[in-house]
Amino acid sequence: MQSRSQQTIRRAVTVIGRGYWSGQTCRVELLPAAAGAGIAFLRTVAGVPVRIPLAVESRVEATARTNLAAAGVRVQMVEHVASALAGLGIDCCLVRVSAEELPGLDGSARDFVAAIDDAGIERLGPPLEPLVVREPCRVTDGDAWIEALPPVHPGLSVEYELDYGPGPIGRQVLAVRVTPETYRTELAAARTFIMDAEAERLRGAGLAGHVTTRDLVVFGSDGPIDNPLRWPDECVRHKVLDLVGDLALAGRPIHAHVRASRSGHRLNAMLAARLRTLSGRRASA
Repeated sequence: MQSRSQQTIRRAVTVIGRGYWSGQTCRVELLPAAAGAGIAFLRTVAGVPVRIPLAVESRVEATARTNLAAAGVRVQMVEHVASALAGLGIDCCLVRVSAEELPGLDGSARDFVAAIDDAGIERLGPPLEPLVVREPCRVTDGDAWIEALPPVHPGLSVEYELDYGPGPIGRQVLAVRVTPETYRTELAAARTFIMDAEAERLRGAGLAGHVTTRDLVVFGSDGPIDNPLRWPDECVRHKVLDLVGDLALAGRPIHAHVRASRSGHRLNAMLAARLRTLSGRRASA
């Protein structure tokens, strides 16, 4: 598999919104970065700027989202901006945030993609070697599993099965080759979804009190509440959007055919970590 030039954005762009969990407004600035810088978040606490790399070592356990931490400073719900950057082929970018939790926006990565496209993409020159899967690698947790197989073509392709059993979401399957073009048209606008009962449980716990059915897709027994779907299979598309962002924790573009069933952020991140470890062993052999 051939390497390609590292890429960044041409100029700084900003996205502003409120966090789902905290309700706090967050200003997200995407800034160009030099070759070799990778993707990192920058958060200033008590006047001290802390750089938090988008990497498996930075990940901390969280429910239904991907959080990172370094030097005791945390950023929450990074998966959508990470997915947008990875989906469009941005390898080097500094993401400066004004609050701990990144904005939920409409539940998708669409606004981040629009900002990146507005900034433009710049090639940096030095090559970036992809992480090419040479042999199957599988991670499981009960009925949930995810595996990476050798690529069927250069780049990343995904087959994902979502199965909520009887009900308005049901079983959905998506197979997609992830390129900047397909990411923009097939994945970026797919929104976060949740069942109404779970939304009520979160509100009862004092979380997400400001979030309405217009901020993400909330499913009642008969389907989405006051918010029509963008695709009939929007839920599985969002799962693939999240998967693309979580695999970015590997720190390099992954060339593989990834298959998953019921996998979430934790399993996705475990696969990214396993692949990077295996790649490191091959490189040192």
